[in-house]
Amino acid sequence: MQLNTTFSSKSRRAVAAGAGLLALLTLTACGPGNSATAAQPERPEIRHALESVVQAGFPGAQAVITTAAGEQTVSAGLGDISTGAPIPDRAHVRIGSNTKSFVATVVMQLVAEGKVELDGPVERYLPGVVQGSGNDGNRITVRQLLQHTSGLPDYLAGGDPSLRAEPGTQQIEPNPEVIRLRHYSPAELVRIAMTMPPRHEPGARSVYTNTNYIVLGMLIEQVTGSPAATEITTRIIEPLGLRDTYFPAPGDLGLRAPHPRGYQQIDGARIDFTDFDPSWGDTAGAMIATGSDVNRFFLALLGGELLPAAQLEQMRQTVTFDRMPSAGYGLGLVEQTLSCGRKTVAHGGSIPGFDTRTGVTAEGVAVTLTVNELPSSKEQAEVVERAFDAVVCAS
Repeated sequence: MQLNTTFSSKSRRAVAAGAGLLALLTLTACGPGNSATAAQPERPEIRHALESVVQAGFPGAQAVITTAAGEQTVSAGLGDISTGAPIPDRAHVRIGSNTKSFVATVVMQLVAEGKVELDGPVERYLPGVVQGSGNDGNRITVRQLLQHTSGLPDYLAGGDPSLRAEPGTQQIEPNPEVIRLRHYSPAELVRIAMTMPPRHEPGARSVYTNTNYIVLGMLIEQVTGSPAATEITTRIIEPLGLRDTYFPAPGDLGLRAPHPRGYQQIDGARIDFTDFDPSWGDTAGAMIATGSDVNRFFLALLGGELLPAAQLEQMRQTVTFDRMPSAGYGLGLVEQTLSCGRKTVAHGGSIPGFDTRTGVTAEGVAVTLTVNELPSSKEQAEVVERAFDAVVCAS
């Protein structure tokens, strides 16, 4: 569920299958409301960027570009290795930590409604939940959860062996084979985190930690009386008409059609990891959407459709954080500057099977780039980042 993938000593490059496959390029155009519009001129830079991703060993890649003139979907490589099918248009994918931006938006709506105080202590809303091993909800504010400055430990860093990341690395994905069919409750994930000491004093610095957003999901439910998934649906998904965005229900292991297959490297072998229980990600990374819907959400959020100006301004105030030292983290939003000088704001996310890079420029161009396998090396991660940079700069 991280933004930039990091790697353990057991990470492997993508296997040769798929690396030598010819890139299958499709180019379509559709409007924000999913109605067809005149096709936009094909940009060779975008084609080349996606081809470079496939050449680096990924099964496939897809970029969805939304502008005032319409929408383009460009796909390269394969969405299904077994059939040779490309990634379909309007593909449903797991969007990982983009989920955090939805959660942060709901929290900020509650702030605007006077139901949550941004600088109020977590203990006020969740008595006794954030306690143990030196962690203290009385000393941690809602803002610090949103901005990853709480100091809370990540439940993926220890405690439960099935969720433990490899010691000495920044890897935050759990053992995929172990957690594939296991269901976790948010309270269980937080209890795991509370068995570990804080990473740092509250407010001292920003260290990206999934526990923060699990706690925020619990806070939403406590304040509203409804599960966070329900609040996300009624406050964001339905008002914006995001027909292809959803929070998986308990026991929902698959993806709605159409969708590509999602792959995962395990001990040097590529396996189909499309179907699994995403409850270990919950409000830190479990949501599913299309690139078109992700773009629509971020455009609406940054355009002032979901929050009053005061709360949106708070979300965009950033600090430096550990996952992307060259970027800034706000309240559920990431701002970064690309090679062409353009700045983007959105989030991004990764989860077994899929890696997504997202961004909205000041000109109102929204881009979501998805690959259907997590990078398995630093070099592969850099290829995806360069491809995202190239797509945004060419759009």
